Amino acid sequence: MQKSPSPSSFPLRIGAVERDLPLFAVRPDLAIAVLNILGDTELCEAAADALAKSLAGYDFVALVTAEAKSIPLAYALSLRVRKPYVVLRKNYKSYMGEALQAVTLSITTGKEQTLYLDAKDRHLLQGRQVVIVDDVISTGSTLEAMRSLMQEAQAGIAAVATICTEGTPPSLAEPLLSLAHLPLFPLGQA
Repeated sequence: MQKSPSPSSFPLRIGAVERDLPLFAVRPDLAIAVLNILGDTELCEAAADALAKSLAGYDFVALVTAEAKSIPLAYALSLRVRKPYVVLRKNYKSYMGEALQAVTLSITTGKEQTLYLDAKDRHLLQGRQVVIVDDVISTGSTLEAMRSLMQEAQAGIAAVATICTEGTPPSLAEPLLSLAHLPLFPLGQA
């Protein structure tokens, strides 16, 4: 009996925008559909339109995202909701002052990375509500690091907004606003 070929992509539709996301092996037994929004203005605009509508009833002062893939989404969304966005950086620079930091584990690289909240941004967020923005929420590791930084900065989280959840999304205390879901793709052993 011949095995049927495994899929090489997964279809995604956000509003009127359609993409075939390539599958990428992150472990010998597991592949994920890769959503890379860098340079995909059409998809970022469609996602920002939809997420802005979802955020209409929320009270917050800023959007917060991690460097780097979600920056175009945070920018497009900030234009629609007319709020600033804050980028949690992956490298510390001296001009960031007394930055706060949290460590996370990336599902795509499998490596630890540190996120930094710039001192100037910390003052903007302190004692206020924010919306966390990410392109994909999977294991929740990056989200947990962002949540930790918000707690340390004494900022509340009004909601979490994402283009896609992936696999089994983590349980959250705040509302999770997602536009689509990406399954995980087990890879068979030959």
